[in-house]
Amino acid sequence: MGIGDRFGREGAAQLGAIIRANEAGLPLAPVWNKSHREHAIVGTTPEGVRSEADDAVRKCGWTGPYFVDADHIGLETVDGFLASSDFFTLDVADYIGAEPAADDLAKFVEKHRTCAGCLQIPGIDGEFVISGETIENAARKFLRAVREAGCTYRRIEQAKGAGNFVTEVSMDETEQPQTPAEMLLILAAVADEGIPAQTIAPRFTGRFNKGVDYVGDAAQFAREFEQDIAVIAYAVEHFTLPENLKLSVHSGSDKFSIYGPMHEAIGKFNAGVHLKTAGTTWLEELIGLASAGDDGLAIAKTIYRNSLDRFGELYGPYASVVDIDPTALPSAETVSAWDGDAFASALRHDPACAAYNPNLRQLLHVAYKVAAEMGNRFLDALEKHAEVIAENVAENIYDRHIRPLFFGE
Repeated sequence: MGIGDRFGREGAAQLGAIIRANEAGLPLAPVWNKSHREHAIVGTTPEGVRSEADDAVRKCGWTGPYFVDADHIGLETVDGFLASSDFFTLDVADYIGAEPAADDLAKFVEKHRTCAGCLQIPGIDGEFVISGETIENAARKFLRAVREAGCTYRRIEQAKGAGNFVTEVSMDETEQPQTPAEMLLILAAVADEGIPAQTIAPRFTGRFNKGVDYVGDAAQFAREFEQDIAVIAYAVEHFTLPENLKLSVHSGSDKFSIYGPMHEAIGKFNAGVHLKTAGTTWLEELIGLASAGDDGLAIAKTIYRNSLDRFGELYGPYASVVDIDPTALPSAETVSAWDGDAFASALRHDPACAAYNPNLRQLLHVAYKVAAEMGNRFLDALEKHAEVIAENVAENIYDRHIRPLFFGE
């Protein structure tokens, strides 16, 4: 489970939720993840994430596996993460659709022509049909991206040694979802490239907006998710891929309406899953500050007011993963009159609460830059109100994410 932490202060609270899960019989491993972009915005370093994870492990007495993820990196950014990370998410979305070398294309099509025809894939009802045209089109669309992943993987392997880190291949930040047939051919290319991927993050149907529920046809997502799990199991058997290869769901926090289908699918196939929750912890910090009242509430209101003023700047880099209606955002004057409960109720993701405002939540999700610029005023407030914030962080991860997804509750 990915547990990103923008400001590096909630590691013990996050790990506490993971410990509860393990005590309840779930073999869940924490993955502290942070991207190059997030480091640049907040002014943190990969070494800081490693320190946070190690400190939380010592403080909580954790003896299970844990990881530090260089999230959404490529060949141009990976070097800064090599010393501190042992999990690497190779983001190759920018290369999807780039024309591969003619020789590479021809070799792939020839090697995998045996995939053409009607395949029998356990877990997928009926025939799974792949044509020669499907193979060539998939190679044209994805082969260059997988080659780029291979270059980055080999750079990491050279520095850290084979088997000393976890590799994820990420293709989620693209316009079109990958079909199950394309997923099979992508995995064939990953195997050809010699990448021992343990997780793969496809682009699913629907929108995975930051910090709010899934938007789309949940039944269609459920079908795709099951078929992708079945395809992964088939690919592991037929290609040279790790047995623990699993699906990764990015921007997976708060996707309450699909946790039920995901729970059923991973149970049906006895499969693993990697869920990335990332910025949801930062929002729980804001909720905790607001609930604390006084200086904490004042800081939360200041962040919201400044976020409204800088809407375009904050929205732009995340335009593909947020969907904010500016007319549904309360004015700064309205929010200035709120007490702590009103602010927390508008921000907390509780669909049953009439005060919950998904537009406000998405804006604040991408507004961590505003908090970072407050410097010690914000960080000191996190320290002062650490207890109430930690309660919110742990409750959010365990009760809203772990329980419905992994326990079906």
